[in-house]
Amino acid sequence: MRVKSMKSGVRKTRKSGIEYEVGSGNVFADLGLPEADDLLVKARLTYIINEEIKRQKLTQAEAAKILGVNQSEVSRLTRSFGSFSPIRLMTFLNRLGRNVEIIVPAPRRSKKPARILVKAA
Repeated sequence: MRVKSMKSGVRKTRKSGIEYEVGSGNVFADLGLPEADDLLVKARLTYIINEEIKRQKLTQAEAAKILGVNQSEVSRLTRSFGSFSPIRLMTFLNRLGRNVEIIVPAPRRSKKPARILVKAA
């Protein structure tokens, strides 16, 4: 059985004979989507926002009031991240009481391309 080839994967075969590829860690890049790093940043920020809303046990209406948007935008945020900019998503996190830190480390010696990484603490 063959699995559809991904852009960055390394093909491996299990003892069962099933071939698979190891992903890059960015599903959007693996699918060959443009601006894959940006999409991953927005997806991770959106996930953290939704987890914080759940943690605080907020209704969509309560979350909307805190975030300064209407309830339909909170509903859209639970399903997608497409139209929200990373800066707006970070502002939402601040309004939910979460700090957002942006750390720019020293240049790497690696020949791999630089990347953007979002982690929740």
